[in-house]
Amino acid sequence: MAKQRKFIFVTGGVLSSIGKGISAASIGMLMEARGIKVTMMKMDPYLNVDPGTMSPFQHGEVFVLDDGAETDLDLGHYSRFVQSAHFTRKNSFTTGRIYDAVIRRERAGGYLGKTVQVIPHITDEIKRHINEAAADADLAIVEVGGTVGDIESLPFLEAIRQMKVELGQENVLFVHLTLVPYIAAAGELKTKPTQHSVKELREIGIQPDMLLCRSDRKLDKDTKDKIGLFCNLSGSHVFSVIDVSSIYEVPLYLHEEGLDEKIVEKLGIWTSSPDLSRWKEMVKHIREPQGEVSIGIVGKHTDWRDSYKSLSEALVHGGVANDVRVNVVYIDAEDVEKGQIDLLKSVDAILVPGGFGERGVEGKIKAIEYARTEGVPYFGICLGMQLAVIEFARNVAKIKNASSAEFQPNGTENVIDLMESQKGVKDMGGTMRLGAYTCNILSKSGGKPTRAFMAYGKEVISERHRHRFEVANAFRERLEAKGLIVSGKHRNAEDGTELVEMVELPNHPWFLGCQFHPEFLSRPLAPHPLFAAFVKAAKVAGRGAQRALPNLNEKGKAVL
Repeated sequence: MAKQRKFIFVTGGVLSSIGKGISAASIGMLMEARGIKVTMMKMDPYLNVDPGTMSPFQHGEVFVLDDGAETDLDLGHYSRFVQSAHFTRKNSFTTGRIYDAVIRRERAGGYLGKTVQVIPHITDEIKRHINEAAADADLAIVEVGGTVGDIESLPFLEAIRQMKVELGQENVLFVHLTLVPYIAAAGELKTKPTQHSVKELREIGIQPDMLLCRSDRKLDKDTKDKIGLFCNLSGSHVFSVIDVSSIYEVPLYLHEEGLDEKIVEKLGIWTSSPDLSRWKEMVKHIREPQGEVSIGIVGKHTDWRDSYKSLSEALVHGGVANDVRVNVVYIDAEDVEKGQIDLLKSVDAILVPGGFGERGVEGKIKAIEYARTEGVPYFGICLGMQLAVIEFARNVAKIKNASSAEFQPNGTENVIDLMESQKGVKDMGGTMRLGAYTCNILSKSGGKPTRAFMAYGKEVISERHRHRFEVANAFRERLEAKGLIVSGKHRNAEDGTELVEMVELPNHPWFLGCQFHPEFLSRPLAPHPLFAAFVKAAKVAGRGAQRALPNLNEKGKAVL
């Protein structure tokens, strides 16, 4: 008889951004550390088919998987916390995708003339997606997006309610995350928001098995017992989730609270104790670094940290690899464009991330010119690489009107352009290069190892992409003749075209750009080699410089 698969459904109440993604990822990490084969998934209640077309201000970054799926940023948390799971587009779906599948089936006559309704047709489709994504795992941890009480998430909640009835109490666990605020004027923690949130859940037929209570301080036993009494569960199934200095401390704290032990007990899973030694060592490096560096991220979404979530975490990982704390300084590209170059002078290294659109581009190019001419370590990712090519073309190769077809569609010197096969395609989504592509690395240039090869230590790699424009091969010879090194290439299987994947400059402390997004593959236990190398370069550049961090506003953005 096949072993019964287990499910943990994580819901959130009271307010959004309470930390469901980190909590779910932490549970996944602890279960994996106990030897359980884990997968994770995110169900988002919005009607967009995926977040690919959404503004970063709306939903944070878009996290891209190997198969090209554009997913919610929580998939990034899952990937960083759960080491062995391989996520695909099956692991992330939205209300829009569910309704799209049901409507397509109805139009094709798949329901044989029946009236199509939310129950059972939408809920059945949700359950089908969950079971399909969980097929190869022993335990599936499913995060339900949104906040309990919102109308949008009701079909998801109804679907998971049905799953507990169908699969049995011993195979499905409901974990609910709520807020327990401390009211300074009263001098006490308030449990009423949690009580009301659980009441909302129970009204639709879901009784939480465990409560994770987010607070700025640890809940004492009396408070846990009180919450348990009013929420119809034992106080021993109420757990604190306190604010910590690093998200990577959360699973260690939950383990100390005994959460993973209660989970395996409740689900009837026999496991060994988790081996958390490597994770603890990694957290120690974050909490007690031997030094620090400051890295300026020059972008246009600097007021919204979630726009660069994977990027900032990859820099943390690079810090772990070099035993330093990375102070991330967010620099608005438009401020640099207006001439505020002094914002760049107090950081040890500069990074220009990926992005779309013309706003702030000239400011980013100024920042790149500053890094190139002043010998400041520079890392350009996606658009950051393209703009490095444009800056080099204008100021070194003397291609006066060098630009990108993204900004100058009719330009005559677009060193960044669409591939020939993409030109004329009306569906802009159809011109995106998404997902994993191989890259062949140039091992040496001028008799010396390239920066790319020194970082990776191998000649063939695979990295994830999310972009539309490429370095124009028509200008490559002129750029290389002036000293630009193309240290990574991808050969397009369809037409044999070589696409530029990585560029770098010789005779510079560290100047490298890549067309792909290495931040999507970085892990706290396995820092990405490019981020490790970049932070190392920043560490070397910062020695003895006695730089003081620039003035920062409450969002960590640099201001003069």
